[in-house]
Amino acid sequence: MRFEKGRLIGFLEQVDKELGRRIKIIAVGGTAMTLLDLKPSTIDIDFDLSSEDAGELERALKAIPHGFRVDIFRDGLIFSQQLPEDHFKKSLPVKTGLKNIRLYALHPLDIVVTKIGRLNERDLQDIEACVERFGLTKEQIEERANLVEYVGREENYKTNLQHVLERFFS
Repeated sequence: MRFEKGRLIGFLEQVDKELGRRIKIIAVGGTAMTLLDLKPSTIDIDFDLSSEDAGELERALKAIPHGFRVDIFRDGLIFSQQLPEDHFKKSLPVKTGLKNIRLYALHPLDIVVTKIGRLNERDLQDIEACVERFGLTKEQIEERANLVEYVGREENYKTNLQHVLERFFS
């Protein structure tokens, strides 16, 4: 199932009604890219929240018979990368008019460094879209990637990083 921006916002409007308090949600991966108009849709829904807010979102999701797969990451541990603490501050606000949800999209630089870990063909396309639309530089990506803690074999992340830098900046 694909989710375009309007459908994502509509889903969050339903979730918003079930929340008992305000929470901050950061869309990551393809979800963030869809909200930033970098791609027309995403195949899954991925969010990063503080551990405290994640529990509230999970409670609200259980109250809605939505049938969607929603992946919840906590405290900047996204896929297999631990982002620096400032990823919350660097995230970009997404205007929605929601009452209880403060919605943000992961900064494109952080989208790139999280996609480097897996680095399949779709990830390469997403990285290219971020680099082109936001004018990301080799130096920015390399500097940010060096702040990421990779959960797994660090060599793999470094190899993928070098591949990305060579592919987009040689």
